[in-house]
Amino acid sequence: MAAAEAAAVVLSCLKPDPAPVPESAGTAAATAATSSAMAAAAAVAAAARTGSEARVSKPALATKLLSLSGVFAVHKPKGPTSAELLNRLKEKLLAEAGMPSPEWTKRKKQTLKIGHGGTLDSAARGVLVVGIGRGTKMLTSMLSGSKRYIAIGELGKATDTLDSTGKVTEEKPYDKITQEDIESILQKFTGNIMQVPPLYSALKKDGQRLSALMKRGEEVEAKPARPVTVYSLSLQKFQPPFFTLDVECGGGFYIRSLVSDIGKELSSCANVLELTRTKQGPFTLEEHALPEDKWTIDDIAQSLERCSSLFPAELALKKSKPEESNEQVLSSLLVRV
Repeated sequence: MAAAEAAAVVLSCLKPDPAPVPESAGTAAATAATSSAMAAAAAVAAAARTGSEARVSKPALATKLLSLSGVFAVHKPKGPTSAELLNRLKEKLLAEAGMPSPEWTKRKKQTLKIGHGGTLDSAARGVLVVGIGRGTKMLTSMLSGSKRYIAIGELGKATDTLDSTGKVTEEKPYDKITQEDIESILQKFTGNIMQVPPLYSALKKDGQRLSALMKRGEEVEAKPARPVTVYSLSLQKFQPPFFTLDVECGGGFYIRSLVSDIGKELSSCANVLELTRTKQGPFTLEEHALPEDKWTIDDIAQSLERCSSLFPAELALKKSKPEESNEQVLSSLLVRV
């Protein structure tokens, strides 16, 4: 007999007689015993239901995970690269759904399709936009969209990476630089300008990233200056040698190059000490970026629902065709990180 059925029988047997019975010590003891037994039976029934739910939860979660489509944002901490963070996110979701299990590994195409919409430096933190399912097709629009950053620069030191992770290549005095000096030159870096990308970057030469070539000690020529757009640029704080900038820019712009160029314009040098992306497209760090403890299937599903209204109608995802079976949906999804 199943546990739930057994509990139902126990509960049935323990129904009190509808006729009133005078209270006595013996009756009270019997009533207490009856209540205890009923509670135990209810616990058995609950355990049976929980066991049943546990048996179906993993397949149900896997189906839900692989049906997710759209774009959301996560909060990237300092340390991991954008690709490493995406792998961590994917692993957490697959583990929650009980994948890969033997039945999944037999069908290699039935895996998770996920990607990010714009690399964030490993030393930086902030908004990283993620596409899941058919939402990966929307990520191209995120690459060219506007982004906003809070950057803390350090005057007097230049590094090979243009940030604090690199080796110091030059030191110059900065003691005569004033807040007014910095504010007066920011207009030169606002609007449509030309910018030389840093050597340590995700840009490629012969199919390989410049940063990878530099780390191997190979000679790399700087890429030519290219047009970029800065929508707004302001100085938030100046406490020598540190200065804080609020920057809103378009795609392909490098904050590290901006800070380095500002240092040169001031007849000194500078590198990025801290960098936070506070906004990418319609996603903001405060409102939309999920911290790691929210990287669950349910939390992401809720975020996708909330974020669907952030995009214009022409970017809205089409719903799956009703006749499309789970097997067809699963077999059409490929891992992309």
